[in-house]
Amino acid sequence: MSANDSVENTQPLISHLLELRDRLIKAIAAVLVVFIGLIYFSGDIYEFISKPLIDRLPEGATMIATDVASPFFTPLKLTLIASVFVAVPLILYQVWAFVAPALYKHEKKLVMPLLFSSSLLFYCGVAFAYFVVFPLVFGFFTAISLGGVEFATDIASYLDFVLALFLAFGIAFEVPVAIILLCWTGATDVPSLKKKRPYVVVAAFIVGMMLTPPDVISQTLLAVPMLILFEVGLLFARFYTKPQQDAKE
Repeated sequence: MSANDSVENTQPLISHLLELRDRLIKAIAAVLVVFIGLIYFSGDIYEFISKPLIDRLPEGATMIATDVASPFFTPLKLTLIASVFVAVPLILYQVWAFVAPALYKHEKKLVMPLLFSSSLLFYCGVAFAYFVVFPLVFGFFTAISLGGVEFATDIASYLDFVLALFLAFGIAFEVPVAIILLCWTGATDVPSLKKKRPYVVVAAFIVGMMLTPPDVISQTLLAVPMLILFEVGLLFARFYTKPQQDAKE
């Protein structure tokens, strides 16, 4: 290989790395802009997130801070995560803009709807957790009382708990996208998935047991939407087949 060939092969790699750097900078800048806009409301954001628990605390009980800096850093941490959450469409656009030139026409037609639907489904999962799951879960936990134990939740621990649930339900709601991708790449097909439906039911409840608190209510509230979304994924996956198969047909 000549020196000129080596230089020609290196230049595309460098240009791709520069493009990746620019896209990452734009994505981070989008998060920072949103964070700066929300930082003034960090306290209000935390109050909104903690409302499902506060409304169900026993009379006289309050949330507490076990660390000196928690009242300052915990709302900031939540605001930063909320900024990433709000900026997800802009982040996904940067991902799309980076990979789009390398995609075929039929791939572009699939990727853009999947990016949009995956964002929407994640938001729906988080909203489902906040408005449906949290009231039931916190109502269950606050109703359990032990003699001589006062109910007082640390604000940092509470944030970690709700973020874990947000992530669990957000990912769980991505089931239709995962099924479509599996069918489109040829890893599986709709008839095969239909035959495995009983195993999917068991798997959904196992995932619900692993990703939610140890109570039947929250486990069921995660498993049932996953099963419904599994059926939705099967419905839409029939419109997508492996590209190689399409070419042969």
